[in-house]
Amino acid sequence: MVAWALLASGALVIAGLYALSLVSDRVTFDIPVFAEPEPEPEPEPEPEPEPTAEPVVDPTTVELPSGFTVTVLNATPFSGLAQQAGEELGDVGWPIGTTTSAAQDDFPDTVVFYSDPANEGLARGIAQQLRVADVELSDAFPGAPITVVLGADYAARG
Repeated sequence: MVAWALLASGALVIAGLYALSLVSDRVTFDIPVFAEPEPEPEPEPEPEPEPTAEPVVDPTTVELPSGFTVTVLNATPFSGLAQQAGEELGDVGWPIGTTTSAAQDDFPDTVVFYSDPANEGLARGIAQQLRVADVELSDAFPGAPITVVLGADYAARG
């Protein structure tokens, strides 16, 4: 008999709380059996790709800015990669300035940085020559129109 009284009291309390949650927005209970299904969120529209400059794959076909050189930095623990990449670029006509080790030696991906938006096509051509995908506009390397930072992905190819 006591068990029936407890069961009935519990059922009345639950029913009362549920009724209260329907009447007042200040009281909410997430009871899966009674919950209304949430509407599915609408998918966000995909952003349109930003226009990019066409890669300049042959530097001898364009007039490069005065004093233009490419800096190559080796950001891996493997020595000689900056010189190797510099030779690879120089063989097709890119003017190479400095080839040296970077301050860090743990870059995972090779990135071609360009400091002036007008040089994007040149940077994309260099990236294509080195078979890398990352090209970024950056002012991290002042005084260098284009800086190639070789990462572990370049070292793995060598």
